[in-house]
Amino acid sequence: MKSRLGFTTLAVLTSFGLGAAIGPWIITRAPQTALAMAPAAAQAVPPEDGKLRIIIFGAHPDDAEYAGAGVAMKWAKQGHHVKLVSATNGDIGHWQSAGGPLAARRLKEVQEVARRLGVTNEVLDIHDGEIMPTLENRRTFTKLIRQWNADLVIGPRPNDYHPDHRYTSVLVQDSAYMVTVPFFGPDVPFLRKNPVFMYRSDRFQRPNPFRADVAVDIDDVVEPALDALLVMESQIHEGGANGYLGLMPEDAAGQQKRRAEVRRDWQRRYAGAATSFRAALAKNYGEARAAKVKHAQAFEVCEYGYQPKPDELKKLFPF
Repeated sequence: MKSRLGFTTLAVLTSFGLGAAIGPWIITRAPQTALAMAPAAAQAVPPEDGKLRIIIFGAHPDDAEYAGAGVAMKWAKQGHHVKLVSATNGDIGHWQSAGGPLAARRLKEVQEVARRLGVTNEVLDIHDGEIMPTLENRRTFTKLIRQWNADLVIGPRPNDYHPDHRYTSVLVQDSAYMVTVPFFGPDVPFLRKNPVFMYRSDRFQRPNPFRADVAVDIDDVVEPALDALLVMESQIHEGGANGYLGLMPEDAAGQQKRRAEVRRDWQRRYAGAATSFRAALAKNYGEARAAKVKHAQAFEVCEYGYQPKPDELKKLFPF
């Protein structure tokens, strides 16, 4: 019989040292109540101060962080308002632990990432691996975008290896019109202007490859952005759901070596984006400067939502 121990129950067991004895065989299932895991501060709406409002959706507590990272820090440094949203609580995203304790650990990780990036975040209490494009979730996504009064919404593309990524993308796309419909979820005021919706970059080619409409130079923030991302040890150092025993050594010297390897790997990823999207960098910065960019992030305009003109894109990415 599948256990239905709740978040609090297993957390108590773990605190008394019993979690290790039952952990490999139990996945705890707290009730799925959207917004339940989000701290009160994360749900606060920023003031009407003329600054940009950007909301970035990811499927798990690490996806929006990867997608935001450098560019989120650049926005924040200019005083703009950035929110990172995790569509699921990540409660099966580890090879060794699961349930309430893992969800709590991952929440703590992304809260610290957000603090370091200078942004806010929110984690929805939907089970990892189980998000679906339901009417309830469509209302939740629409409400989040409206509450933030977003100018720009970023999410994953719908052709992706992970079902949570795909359905998070579908839910963001479904919201791209519904945020403007007055009597859909009328408890939150509708947006009179549709935001710009964009996709984060990925490597998938079929049915259509990613196209960079905007590429951002993140050289000036890449080191502190990496410092922030490396806080997510459960995913980056321990390998998340696909990790294994020994991946993160137990000795201090081994752990230091592992952290250095992971940092180099993520730095290479952002360096690879600069190489892959050099043409988009040149369009944004000019050939001379683009040639010198070492690290970048890129985004594609979604055909749904407001379709920005080139000068409007520059206002959304004022770097």
